[in-house]
Amino acid sequence: MKNETPTERTCPKCGCVYTEVPALSRTDNKTLICPDCGIRETLESMGISKEEQEKIISIIHRNTAE
Repeated sequence: MKNETPTERTCPKCGCVYTEVPALSRTDNKTLICPDCGIRETLESMGISKEEQEKIISIIHRNTAE
């Protein structure tokens, strides 16, 4: 296993700084975005409302923090 220092990136969509593995934007299949924006793009493509998207992301954050 490599001992790599996490790379800080700034999401071009939301401006948040993150260190997780980036997601590939569905809008152009080129741009790396933060995992949360990646989830939002996926949920939006499924017709999930913005309010429901935020609830889902909140649940994901709550469960990964445990």
